Amino acid sequence: MKKIQMVDLISQYKCIEAEIQKGFDQVLNTASFINGQQVTQFANNLENYLQVKNVIPCANGTDALQIALMALDLKPGDEVITADFTFAATVEVINLLNLKSVLVDVDYNTFTIHPEAIKKAITPKTKAIIPVHLFGQCANMEEILKIAQEHNLYIIEDNAQAIGADYIFSDGTTKKSGTIGTIGTTSFFPSKNLGCYGDGGAIYTNDENLAHKIRGIVNHGMYKRYYHDEIGVNSRLDTLQAVVLNAKLPHLDEYNKKRMNAADYYDKEFANHPNLQVPTRAEYSTHVFHQYTLKIVNSNRDELQKYLLEKEIPAMIYYPVPLRKQKAYFSDDYKDQDFIITDQLINQVISLPMHSELEDEQLKYISDNILMYFNTKN
Repeated sequence: MKKIQMVDLISQYKCIEAEIQKGFDQVLNTASFINGQQVTQFANNLENYLQVKNVIPCANGTDALQIALMALDLKPGDEVITADFTFAATVEVINLLNLKSVLVDVDYNTFTIHPEAIKKAITPKTKAIIPVHLFGQCANMEEILKIAQEHNLYIIEDNAQAIGADYIFSDGTTKKSGTIGTIGTTSFFPSKNLGCYGDGGAIYTNDENLAHKIRGIVNHGMYKRYYHDEIGVNSRLDTLQAVVLNAKLPHLDEYNKKRMNAADYYDKEFANHPNLQVPTRAEYSTHVFHQYTLKIVNSNRDELQKYLLEKEIPAMIYYPVPLRKQKAYFSDDYKDQDFIITDQLINQVISLPMHSELEDEQLKYISDNILMYFNTKN
């Protein structure tokens, strides 16, 4: 059996090695390292895949979030609502821009921001909502859209973990995750469902005026060289990374399907176990399983993680500390009674190996050892 990894990028690379090497050679032989034709090609390819009018590549997913906020011309002190249970990048960029982050609780079943918590947090200073499509599944966007429309708020979708997922509206229509709100953002960090071999990101929108502004911001505020019309940043997807993404994008649905199959295997093995709650599949979203995250109930999650590591099974805790209790973002404004679900989840969640190269032998070894652990405890 191959060594089990949280993400097996080497095996995935071997399947597309020739195409990537050919693309790298083209870039190296033309020295078009910045804004090469492959970057434009990738933007067009992703627009077609997502069925969105504008994709603007950038340097990483955190920049994508920051640039999206910059494009909205928010003022210092304006409030942006997002989830307490997520990675820090989402709240990091809000604070970097001297905006006020307002953290709220999440849904216990889906791990994503709870619409009712959003409603309670809205004030006259609220200008935007950043729903995070966590672990590969969309937040409840139909409800969030209603809230945003009622209060005239922007929506920036943090789609770093769910690219390729479909949101299913109550009338049966679908849209790709990240294309529903005002602006969508994503990361191409190597471990993502669509990852490059370094840092990379993208911003997407159907709003032509916003797209124009974003194109300027990512390039030092320039539309014409040495003429700076916006306050911008230097955030570009380099051409070598675009080669990787162009090679991988045609396989994204296949990669996601393999993740779903692995999740189905786990689900079947852990079904109805008294100590294991498998991930909920929301009726309004497909799940592309960036992570396969169990909830451990009536047992010690940390002891299970230690046991798995002894068996050479990597298992990660996403996330051990809520954002409101991080030193950088701590505030006395937050009351624990408003974050009952988040505080429950941080003690229960554990993510198992999940990627497109998992083999049945590995899945069996992982699930057998987890079940064996609980058999010895019960």
